[in-house]
Amino acid sequence: MTDQINGNQATVPLSPSNQEFGKNPVRQRQTGNYIQEYIKGFVDKWDELIDWESRADSEGDFFIRTLQEHGCRKVLDVATGTGFHSVRLLEAGFEVVSADGSSEMLAKAFENGRRRGHILRTVQADWRWLNRDVHGEYDAIICLGNSFTHLFEERDRRKTLAEYYAMLKHDGILILDQRNYDRILDHGFSSKHTYYYCGDNVKAEPEHVDDGLARFRYEFPDSSVFHLNMFPLRREYTRKLMTDVGFQKVETYGDFHETYRVEEPDFYIHVAEKAYDSLPETEKQEARV
Repeated sequence: MTDQINGNQATVPLSPSNQEFGKNPVRQRQTGNYIQEYIKGFVDKWDELIDWESRADSEGDFFIRTLQEHGCRKVLDVATGTGFHSVRLLEAGFEVVSADGSSEMLAKAFENGRRRGHILRTVQADWRWLNRDVHGEYDAIICLGNSFTHLFEERDRRKTLAEYYAMLKHDGILILDQRNYDRILDHGFSSKHTYYYCGDNVKAEPEHVDDGLARFRYEFPDSSVFHLNMFPLRREYTRKLMTDVGFQKVETYGDFHETYRVEEPDFYIHVAEKAYDSLPETEKQEARV
């Protein structure tokens, strides 16, 4: 198997043939295990799960519009997955660098991009050491697809957000999303299946939930089954982490809407601004030139 890193072909190890969670999967609560979870068989089916066309219809131009409103041009997609958002942003005219911790995901993203006429600038990176693996400053960092919940330790979450903060220009923004775990923890699981996971006849439901683990089961039409172990982040906890590391303003949307009832959305989208509110708007505009 090969991967494409910054346009150069490089050989990478084959992923395991089966997902690895140990003897007791609900006790597997380590950040680094996601690499063992995104095996080739699962990654090859990922686009069945999200369905690019249906997902594009459901989220509309939310991310494109938000980035444009903040004057962003250069974007780092740190959870590229199979390339959905990287490709959409490229087609909207943004300069995009696509990063992911999974070599299998990056290979699939590069393949998807090439099929649509784009050469993705890809790099494999661990968020906790993002500045080591990815270079430069960005107008925006996007961490989408409920990916931040792969971080199980608070120190990993704080370190990651600090890495994001450091890579942003002084008026940059971070866009980060997550499932509505508050509703799952407090009221049980329900989903409209309207956003994010839009594939037909694909089931994505929690198999086990407690305060430290949300273990999701994914079943596909061919009866194949895969799992992901994730940390159930609460909405206000995530917002507080962002402000703790220095973000000045955090605005949270529910299923791409500014107004919502807290218990209703399937997903939250946080838009965190690095810029100080006291910075005059003229200086912000000059900095973008």
